[in-house]
Amino acid sequence: MAPEVLTELFINLGLGALLGLVGGLLGIGGGLIAIPVLGMLYGMDQHLAQGTALVMITPNVLIGFYRYHQKHAVDLRAVSAMAVFSMAATWIAAKFATSLDPRTLHVAFALFLVALALYFGLRRGPATPHPAAAKKMPRAALPLLGIACGLMSGVFTIGGGLVIVPALISLFGMQQTRAQGMALALVVPSSVVALFGYAQGGHVDWATGVPLALGGVATVSLGVMLAHRFSPLRLRLLFCAVLLGTAAMMLISST
Repeated sequence: MAPEVLTELFINLGLGALLGLVGGLLGIGGGLIAIPVLGMLYGMDQHLAQGTALVMITPNVLIGFYRYHQKHAVDLRAVSAMAVFSMAATWIAAKFATSLDPRTLHVAFALFLVALALYFGLRRGPATPHPAAAKKMPRAALPLLGIACGLMSGVFTIGGGLVIVPALISLFGMQQTRAQGMALALVVPSSVVALFGYAQGGHVDWATGVPLALGGVATVSLGVMLAHRFSPLRLRLLFCAVLLGTAAMMLISST
């Protein structure tokens, strides 16, 4: 194997390890940062960056969900009910996203992150509710949450998890680490469907995505472990800081 190929392989493995660590910590599979990084370092357009990031996201969210599930048992019946609607919405949204102008999708992604960070960071109330304040999710809310997650996952690949976490906390009083575990469980099937949709459109660089995935798989469990050692307030502020930092990078790179 040529030295330059080996160098690129090790860089991708190392980058994947870093992204997996952050993804496990914040419950987002690492794709949030991977997308702008792939655009800036590899010159990928938004479609290709999102599709390639999905190669890494899919195994990372599966492992991340398993680790969160070990700490806080996830309501798999509720997740299954949401997943049916989420997968259908993801497929439709992914087909729509691949037809959009890459620059439009790039800017929309950045603005989506800003709006989400402001909502999650400025909402009133404690950093995370007391466990006793948690409410049971009504059955009528499950399809709506699944559709919302699926639409965001299809358009922005990792948007579903980012929407579900604050929704579960603010609407149902769920603890952040528990919400992150449920979001990962819901994102697993959506990620598979979105990856298939982007691959069909030719928007996946497998040679880059597979090493990223291998690196991420090695560190995502460590990220989950760190998440449970952070205070709720610190985890929430870090979550918002990553959203805003990523959005800033994307908006700067689009000019």
